[in-house]
Amino acid sequence: MTGVNHQGVIVVTGAAGGLGWAIVEALASAGCAEFALVDRDGPALEARVADLQARGIHARSYCVDLASATEVASLVGRLRESFERVDLLVNNAGITHRSLASQTDNEVIRRVMAVDYHAPVELVQGLLGELRLARGCVVNISSMAGWMPVLGRAGYCAAKSAMHQYFETFREEVRADGVRVLMVYPSFVATNIDRNALGGDGGTARHQQSTVGSVKSAEWMASRIVEAVRDERERLFPRDLTLLGAWLYRLAPRLFMKQMVKRFRVELEAGRAVQAG
Repeated sequence: MTGVNHQGVIVVTGAAGGLGWAIVEALASAGCAEFALVDRDGPALEARVADLQARGIHARSYCVDLASATEVASLVGRLRESFERVDLLVNNAGITHRSLASQTDNEVIRRVMAVDYHAPVELVQGLLGELRLARGCVVNISSMAGWMPVLGRAGYCAAKSAMHQYFETFREEVRADGVRVLMVYPSFVATNIDRNALGGDGGTARHQQSTVGSVKSAEWMASRIVEAVRDERERLFPRDLTLLGAWLYRLAPRLFMKQMVKRFRVELEAGRAVQAG
């Protein structure tokens, strides 16, 4: 597969399930045979490693809470000890929240920022030498929420916006070193990120997720990501209403905001219920 060394080392965060595991499966099916799987769910992670090894694919597990800067630094050290090069780093792990900004604890915002922004930055900086040696590729799973506001997800939008700005700049700074960056901007994908969304108090969000357009499967999204890596693309956007929404936000922001409030009114209603309670 052009764009990926089949015998190279592939690091995937959030690899125990959802989109992360779908990406691993898609890359394994394409012939890739050396994986470092990162997740905070230790038992699920070990099961995935066992699955790959049973198919003759070399894999190692790294159980890490990416919200912890100390654990991320330790992970970087362990990866550098184990591998001389990193051919593909997939920053897939992410968390979100569903709560109005005014009803969200600061610790929730800090955790979202730590996992969705700081961890990818710290991983790519820590492994930059190994990526340069391999002339490797960094894949960042961002979101269309990084391009436009979404009610009830202010912290998530902020984290994905920060990731967007950082890595769009970073790409140009390392282009001459042969390191490539693919930014992936999905809309709604059927994964655990929304099922496990945090509420404003740090517990699990109680109200139903609001969506726009159809919700795609993790396998469908993974296949598009692997194709984009193969084709050495720099950005991957959705093919649905969210892309139109991003353009509307730039061309007619007030109209976009009115439409967003209509589509995501459940977020305001849930906020009023919390306030009344």
